[in-house]
Amino acid sequence: MIGDTALLLPFLALLAAGAAAGFAGGLFGIGGGFVVVPALVLILPLLGTAPEQLTHVAVGTSLATIIFTSLRSVVSHARRDAVDRSVLRSWAPWVVGGTVLGAVVADHVSSATLALIFGVGVLGFAIHFLVPKVHDRQLLEAMPGGAARASLASGLGLLSALLGIGGGTITTVTMTMCGTPIHRAIGTASGMGAIIAVPASLGFMLIGLDETGLPWGSLGYVNLPAAAAVIVTSVLCAPLGVAVAHKLSPKLLRTVFGLYLVFVGVTMITNS
Repeated sequence: MIGDTALLLPFLALLAAGAAAGFAGGLFGIGGGFVVVPALVLILPLLGTAPEQLTHVAVGTSLATIIFTSLRSVVSHARRDAVDRSVLRSWAPWVVGGTVLGAVVADHVSSATLALIFGVGVLGFAIHFLVPKVHDRQLLEAMPGGAARASLASGLGLLSALLGIGGGTITTVTMTMCGTPIHRAIGTASGMGAIIAVPASLGFMLIGLDETGLPWGSLGYVNLPAAAAVIVTSVLCAPLGVAVAHKLSPKLLRTVFGLYLVFVGVTMITNS
């Protein structure tokens, strides 16, 4: 059993990670996974997580926290009339299907592979925000429907489940490329998090039920104490991020987010 003193530092680090995740969730319309997963990869070994289970527990726990962060963020954005509810309704069934598939895929890859997928995926998203010719490019006049919507939404759910994120980045990228102003894209993206995180976190709980080397308090690949610590401060800080987001220029918002994604991507690849 880990002593009380030994638990204090990880607990404080989890609270700090939650605050950063909540702020980032409100600021960028993300569920906070790009903050929580790297933080958990560093903190979970202190709680007794085996190396071969590390990334899976980090991703599963991150998904559980996103449920609450996203709900808090989307309510704040909705008060500013920055949420497209029709997009959320029409994409939800396909997104949920993709998240279930993502959890199944995660069950068949190693922790190191999952960390590598996370890092490469994050760097790919960074390009969109940092290269003007990419993020200024508008491919469509409106959000796609039919088969294109089904494919994009399913892919969004699958990739989000693998990365332990709320899909906010992918949703923001897709919506801005379809002519949606970035502030409205971010607001809508914040609502996608709960749609993804509920089935995805349940999936990670199920696929990890029989695993060994998990830290105390884990339900499958979701560590409940760590999730609770992150949720407390993330919910409190999400509205602060929303307020800042609506004061920043779109160009500055993209640049700050892109630089952060580069840092996270390189860190995860290095540690994979």
